[in-house]
Amino acid sequence: MKYVSTRGDAPVLGFDDVLLAGLARDGGLYLPETWPELAPVDLAGFAGRPYPEVATALMAPYLGGGIDVEVVAGIVTEAYARFRHPAVVPLRQVGSNEWVLELFHGPTLAFKDVALQVLGRLFDAELTRRGERLTILGATSGDTGPAAIEACRDRDALDVFILHPAGRISEVQRRQMTTVASGNVHNLAVEGTFDDCQDLVKTMFADLALRERLCLSAVNSINWARVLPQVVYYAAAAVALGAPSRPVAFSVPTGNFGNAFAGWVARRMGVPIAQMVVASNRNDIATRFLTSGVMEVQQVHPTTSPAMDIQVSSNLERLLFELLDRDAAAVAGLMARFAETGHMEVEPERLAPLRAVFDTARVDDATVARAMGEVYAASGHVVDPHTAVGLVAGRECRRDPAVPLVTLATAHPAKFPDTVEAATGVRPALPAHLADLFDRPEHVATLPCDLAAVRDYVVANARA
Repeated sequence: MKYVSTRGDAPVLGFDDVLLAGLARDGGLYLPETWPELAPVDLAGFAGRPYPEVATALMAPYLGGGIDVEVVAGIVTEAYARFRHPAVVPLRQVGSNEWVLELFHGPTLAFKDVALQVLGRLFDAELTRRGERLTILGATSGDTGPAAIEACRDRDALDVFILHPAGRISEVQRRQMTTVASGNVHNLAVEGTFDDCQDLVKTMFADLALRERLCLSAVNSINWARVLPQVVYYAAAAVALGAPSRPVAFSVPTGNFGNAFAGWVARRMGVPIAQMVVASNRNDIATRFLTSGVMEVQQVHPTTSPAMDIQVSSNLERLLFELLDRDAAAVAGLMARFAETGHMEVEPERLAPLRAVFDTARVDDATVARAMGEVYAASGHVVDPHTAVGLVAGRECRRDPAVPLVTLATAHPAKFPDTVEAATGVRPALPAHLADLFDRPEHVATLPCDLAAVRDYVVANARA
């Protein structure tokens, strides 16, 4: 298995090199040259198997000999042993043929743990094998940062620099990053939006001399090895609800589009996903693109679902590559136009394959609050605001009530206690391992939204 860049002007790499590279040298995102396929018998064989075994089996075709399958088996077993639920990602019924897939039982209470607990260990294993080290550079809208830091803390071969938008993430999310006292962890509060943070990261990756000097790599979903473990829970949930003989629908709260793209990959591999609902808050670039073919940057609006407060969804580029029949030159041209003008579009007829499976909905804060209250009143189940966005959108767009509808529950409600309490009257408590979070000292540097300031900080503190 080899990997190609969506922009066509970067080396073709194996899985191990894609893992360490993160972003392609031409600014594109890596994807496999061909898509492995799951036969119905393969899916049926997942039934009743432990989650780590399913993860190893699904990920194995993508490794291409770059990393030994047995190494990956050990990594996923160790990673998921840290989750607080024996099923790792349990399903919970919330309505008639309606479910939530709880992806928040990892150490930082967010779905990012499912991939990043694996990714951190993959980095460690491969760097140890090579005798090398990396500088991890990432941006977070709230959940990637804590999960990346937890996965990479205290690993001698890694230095971790995470940018977050100052004042635009929840108190719990911020403290999950800033209270980590590991010498290889650096938190940067940038005076701007998540998109500003992401632009700074991408610009630093585009500086090839800097990239090589610091051995930069990524933990955001621009890294294919971050997306791949997320494909697993779509397959596992579908099998639990009757696949391959029964189709399943998913509703996905969407920010950077990595989670939704993982669902597209699962379907491309053969998981019988009849419908995917892309659920947005007021920051709805993904919804607008999938509806109209127009990708256009607008103002980032703060909402009660801050991890989705994004107006540049990086993983849409991977979907665009597939939509354009893997025409890398066309993708490169469109992305250059988008970088220059904040606007690009594709012909409406190109969207026809997407419309066969994707539906979209935008949900405002008032509707989110009402939905959280209604779910609690009806079932006693407390959901976080991002999950509520997914529930509302899924119910609004549902095509067939006979098909099980699964909303991805992307975060524990205790990460957003003020919002949850305002909507339900219940203030969710943090799990025991985070009970003293607000008593821990913080370690953070506040920087202006300025490339030179951020670059100089990283250069001064990286050990690579």
